[in-house]
Amino acid sequence: MKILKYFFEYLIIKFFFSLFIILGYRKSSNLGAIIISTIGPLFKSKKIIQDNIKKINNKIDNERINNIIKKMWSNYGRILSDYMFIKDFRNAKLQEYIEIEGSDILEKIKLEKKPVVFVSGHFNNFELMAMQIEKSGVKLATIYRPLNNFFLNKTMEDIRKKYICKHQIKKGLPGVRDMLEFFKKGYSIALMIDQRVSEGIKSNLFGQAALTTTIPAQLVKKFKCKVVPIYIQRINNFNYKIKINKPINFNQDESIENITQYLNNTLESMILKNPEQWILTHNRWK
Repeated sequence: MKILKYFFEYLIIKFFFSLFIILGYRKSSNLGAIIISTIGPLFKSKKIIQDNIKKINNKIDNERINNIIKKMWSNYGRILSDYMFIKDFRNAKLQEYIEIEGSDILEKIKLEKKPVVFVSGHFNNFELMAMQIEKSGVKLATIYRPLNNFFLNKTMEDIRKKYICKHQIKKGLPGVRDMLEFFKKGYSIALMIDQRVSEGIKSNLFGQAALTTTIPAQLVKKFKCKVVPIYIQRINNFNYKIKINKPINFNQDESIENITQYLNNTLESMILKNPEQWILTHNRWK
């Protein structure tokens, strides 16, 4: 049954991707927002989303919660349509829709040729962050989690390798070995630190313990590298602003736990900017 479900999902997504290509970027973005705003609530538990919002802000009222949820589904739909235009974002055609703050930081990282760890969360079309880092000339490898739907996963891997970042590292133990090899060869690593990981440690996120990856902290301890937080914001539905924050140079005496907590605090500040632009459907504190 699961195979049939995945194949059906694959056919639906491929249909919409074909339609999006015909419509163009802006019309597709609007259509994607309408589609996912309509069907998204049918497939995901509203309670998980509400609980996540209350964890972020326990003083929020129901009207504001519902407004955030509405904007979140709309954003999800726009992200879906974006994937059909990744090639155009990579090239000059849609570059005007992306603003970069901190490009001088990327230039310095490129010239110094010392690998760093880029960290962020699943904000908006997060793929565009790795794309812009690689476009800047920084040698980069990214860590990704394969989709459960293996039909769709092949399509997504092709898009990622062609237009986002050539070097993709699959999450898991084999991926850790690949990551270390890339780092030793001078490649910076980009990863999301906002998802629950069974091999992580419990670190505080919005006042509650959350299993959190220690990969950035371990790389800091092993290679004495810097960590660069990066954030992407959607503006006026169609535009993006990517902010490259100043590199963090951790003291080598800092523990794995303290470094991980510091990065979670940084993640909190990103989420609070636009909660509706974060992946609120993920059961982060399970």
